[in-house]
Amino acid sequence: MTLPVGPASPVEPLTARRLLATIARTQVSGRVPSIVAGLVRDGDLVWCDGFGEVPGDPADTQYKIGSITKTLTAVLILQLVDEGALALEDTVGSVLGDIGYADRTIRSLLAHNSGMQAEPNGSWWERSPGLTFDDLAAANDGSDAVLPAGEQFHYTNLAYGLLGEIVARLRGDTWWANVQTRILTPLGMPRTSYQAEGVHAQGTSINSFSGEATDEPHPDTGAMAPAGQLWSTVTDLATYCTFLLNGHPEVLSREWLETAYIPQSGALSSGLASGHGLGFQMHRGGSGTLVGHTGSMPGFVATCFVDRLRRTGVVAFANAMTGLPATGLATALLEELEASEPTLPTPWRPSTGVPDSVRDVLGVWHWGPTMFVFSWEGDELVVRKDGVVGYRYRLRDGELVGTAGYQLGETLRVVRNDDGSVNHLNLATFIFTRAPYDPQAPIPGGLPQG
Repeated sequence: MTLPVGPASPVEPLTARRLLATIARTQVSGRVPSIVAGLVRDGDLVWCDGFGEVPGDPADTQYKIGSITKTLTAVLILQLVDEGALALEDTVGSVLGDIGYADRTIRSLLAHNSGMQAEPNGSWWERSPGLTFDDLAAANDGSDAVLPAGEQFHYTNLAYGLLGEIVARLRGDTWWANVQTRILTPLGMPRTSYQAEGVHAQGTSINSFSGEATDEPHPDTGAMAPAGQLWSTVTDLATYCTFLLNGHPEVLSREWLETAYIPQSGALSSGLASGHGLGFQMHRGGSGTLVGHTGSMPGFVATCFVDRLRRTGVVAFANAMTGLPATGLATALLEELEASEPTLPTPWRPSTGVPDSVRDVLGVWHWGPTMFVFSWEGDELVVRKDGVVGYRYRLRDGELVGTAGYQLGETLRVVRNDDGSVNHLNLATFIFTRAPYDPQAPIPGGLPQG
């Protein structure tokens, strides 16, 4: 049964039925005891439902979220960078001393291109009582690296054990205490916990032939907790989705989150289908790229992604070892929402306060014979060719600086005549003139010869 979910207008009944059918088909085909899922639109949880043997309210039943935990660890690290207590190019050893992988950078650990081994030495950490950090460090001396640092993407859980300890050392308190005080409390996520609390699903593995369920343990993973320990609910991770879309003044700004979403590493086998930023996974889907993370721990699979352009997010959990196609289900639910109830664009509004330094740059310009149109939209100078946006610029300290694409970070220089009128525009040596091949402008300064 679909639940009423918060102050936002919920999805239409037909949309809700289609979304429920999507998770129902997944529950049956994946042979998982239960699935719960929710969708966020414009900051509100607008749909939540479950299918199968959900122990309680689908919106408030805890499931283990696995590696979605890594994104919270990344947020704590980025807070330290934002405050100047740490730099992305600092090494592990600069905080943790002479341990294995001491020469790897913070950036490389966040982005999974440090070359570190995937798993810590010892018993299967996800299914075993956890070690202290000293024991973890002693068992992993750095000799098991599988790739040179920075060469390519190689997912490593061990890296996040080290990152969690870096947080603890620099803050003077445990990783978990920092998660609580610096993320969960300011965001308002009371049902996200270290171990299961209140109504929760039991993790299971399903026999491939008999279909019988075996209960999986829910261990305290100790020093590896920053890689995958936490439990949460649809409601709490819906709140987290809103944070991932908008930022939060007490946690991390939207600008810092956008930096975390910039691709840092990838694998040749993945092509352009997926990549990894500073603690966040990226997958092709939705309006272009979905950002978030999947999670897997013994007995559980989870997914949490946002589509920044459509202002939507998705959360889904299952209490089985396998059977939930985490990325696929997230994409399918978001696509069903978009197909049934399309995202409304931001309303167009007339321009106000066009800067004087930009006003006489507006209009038609030519690069050689090719025509471009420069217009002021909101707070940006937008450049189009054949109606397609090619460049965007914003005024920073009186200069027009590129904000996206090929001209990102480049300065558009407005070259004026002695009387103050604009002679030409210089985009990183590309000369734009009002008329094609204006002879009064520099190179080519008229029609090319020959």
